[in-house]
Amino acid sequence: MKRFPRRLPLYFVLLGLAALLAYGFWPVPVEVEVAQADRGSLVVTVDDDGKTRIREKYVVSAPVGGKLFRIDLEEGDAVEHGVTVLARIEPGDPALLDARAEAEALARVQASEAGVRQADASLLRASEAHHLALNELTRARQLIQARSISTSEFDEREHQERMAQADLKSAEFGVAVANFELELTKAALIRSRPGTAGEPPPGTLTITSPIDGQVLRVLQENAGVVTPGAALIEIGDPHDLEMEIDVLSTDAVRIQPGAQVLVEHWGGGQTLEGAVRMVEPSAFLKISALGVEEQRVNVIADFTSPYEQRRTLGDGYRIEARIVVDQAQDVVKVPVGTLFHQRGQWHVYRIARGHAELQPVEIGISDGRETEIIQGLSAGDQLVVYPTDQVRSGVRVRGG
Repeated sequence: MKRFPRRLPLYFVLLGLAALLAYGFWPVPVEVEVAQADRGSLVVTVDDDGKTRIREKYVVSAPVGGKLFRIDLEEGDAVEHGVTVLARIEPGDPALLDARAEAEALARVQASEAGVRQADASLLRASEAHHLALNELTRARQLIQARSISTSEFDEREHQERMAQADLKSAEFGVAVANFELELTKAALIRSRPGTAGEPPPGTLTITSPIDGQVLRVLQENAGVVTPGAALIEIGDPHDLEMEIDVLSTDAVRIQPGAQVLVEHWGGGQTLEGAVRMVEPSAFLKISALGVEEQRVNVIADFTSPYEQRRTLGDGYRIEARIVVDQAQDVVKVPVGTLFHQRGQWHVYRIARGHAELQPVEIGISDGRETEIIQGLSAGDQLVVYPTDQVRSGVRVRGG
């Protein structure tokens, strides 16, 4: 017992050495980046550039040859159907029509008359389709209030009504233009026939606007002699604006008519909305900025946002569009960096009591940033992001 006090310092030294050895060999937690599994909605979109365009444009041409007076209209000027004068032409001396030329002129008039009848039939068909779509929408409003149909079914009926309304407006424009072309062909026939003795020479031909809209381009501004069929002015209705979005063909197969379109970075302060009307059936070759050949497909979409929100958008303006191809509500989602593929199955490293645990999961849809977890995780679980080779099941980890 007398030796114990003398050896006490030695014991302290040995105990300190043991503590240092234990500390040196004690596993150090691996520093990792941590993310949390959340619950919410997930929207998968196809993002690409596009441009706006007026759905129906009309190029007004000279029905007869002669002297064109200077066109005073400028790009952006408003035009009114049957009121605004687009151009004035003083016909030249009419050449005598032979039998063949007169037959051709008569055939053009008859073709224009057939075009008017066809436009009237298209208008009737579009009117009936819009009437049916409006009735379906009215019934859908009653059914959704009674919770008899889903929200997606109601949105589809609403989309069909909007599309039918757009088709009706287009058909009305078609009738106006068909009548306008008929008048021009009749005028060209009359002014190309020789007058009878004592009749005054034909006067100035005045061409008025076939639609309500705006001047898009003045193709022949200055006065001069024009030939029959010469393009004079292009007009259109800026309210009837649509989108042309070219996407990869591999993305186009996932896009369905009626899909929601979100328009961002167009210059305005808010996101505009639209709906896909058509995915063109034919693709085209396009060379990317990196020199890569790509098969692209045009997706045509209509705006659903009110005109007042996009008043400054014009024809041919650049837009950035996001087309919704899939979405899920109230799902568990995780960042894509937490997932990795191992032995034919997706896994994550879940953190439990400071240790990493290998957890197999079943995934759903993904938007490239977040992925839906169908099975294997719960909201609030802590996960390792981009796990390195140091992270294994059972290893202590510490979030950085």
